[in-house]
Amino acid sequence: MSQDPLVTGRPEARTDRGLNRRTVLRGATLGAASPLIPAMSTSASAGEPVRSRGHAAGSTSFRWLGTAGWRIDVGARTVLFDPYLTRFTTGLYEGAFDPHTPLQTQPEVVDAHIGRPELVLVSHSHWDHLADVPHIAKTTGARVVGTLTTYHLLVALGVDAAQISVVKDGEVLDFGGIVVEVVPSLHSRNKNCSYFAPGTLSTPSAKVPRTIADLPEGDTLAFQVTVGDKGPSAFLMGASDFSERAVRGLRPDLAMIAVPSSTATHRYAPRLVHALSTPDVVIPVHWDNFEVPLSGSPVRDPVMDVDAFVAQVRGVSPATRVVVPDYSTVYDATMRPAARRQV
Repeated sequence: MSQDPLVTGRPEARTDRGLNRRTVLRGATLGAASPLIPAMSTSASAGEPVRSRGHAAGSTSFRWLGTAGWRIDVGARTVLFDPYLTRFTTGLYEGAFDPHTPLQTQPEVVDAHIGRPELVLVSHSHWDHLADVPHIAKTTGARVVGTLTTYHLLVALGVDAAQISVVKDGEVLDFGGIVVEVVPSLHSRNKNCSYFAPGTLSTPSAKVPRTIADLPEGDTLAFQVTVGDKGPSAFLMGASDFSERAVRGLRPDLAMIAVPSSTATHRYAPRLVHALSTPDVVIPVHWDNFEVPLSGSPVRDPVMDVDAFVAQVRGVSPATRVVVPDYSTVYDATMRPAARRQV
């Protein structure tokens, strides 16, 4: 969760005869405008090589699931990140937040968006990231990757422990050609430098979680997902803070960056964009009202200044494209619309 309701490296990119994924992607993405935010550079550097990234890149698509969530399809294979689709009401956006709000899942809503995932990556255990994961795990058999806290909560909620992979900072896991790097990360803080439901679980949960307050943050991870030997690579964040030393050198092609709700984190966007070696494409996430159903156009969270975030990215990296996503678009590996979808 990116605000407190109670108070308001990967090794260097592989090379192929001197060309890496990011060189190729920059050549492919620069020169045309993003569908929602104008391109920040209109041409590639003179003499910059442009070549296909091959089958793996061409068969990869991205769908924003709202909040911090993503569906990544690699051919017939599906990876989910922080899939929160039920989007039930807690009173957060009406100024009447209730931490005792019961956990809920609407299977018909969730199932309409997730396909048949084989992997579910979970950044942390707050309800707007974890609440739908038990249903997804139990009905699809997908492997869930997350922290020890996530493990204990999911087991308490009835997920088979054998389906859950507990991961730690710095691990690089190969799931049959889909490579997942585990990146130590941090949770967002509000203007008072605090956040909702901190804490971790190092032992099994003493009770079955029933309310959103029963889901502590449990430490926060980011993930870098790379498809095959030639990419693309996507950096996925679930909250708007980060460890600068941990992300330095990752060099993702795409960076899905959570928009901050305050200025508590010093120079958040400039530091992060520099540490990630100025990604080719930045996609702001976790700026929508996640208690509005996932249909139509996203409704902005009133405390999230997406425009200021875009301007900061533009200021620090003019060559980076910024794509503000919508719910109804399937994007290709360069974050250009591949198709519209029904939601």
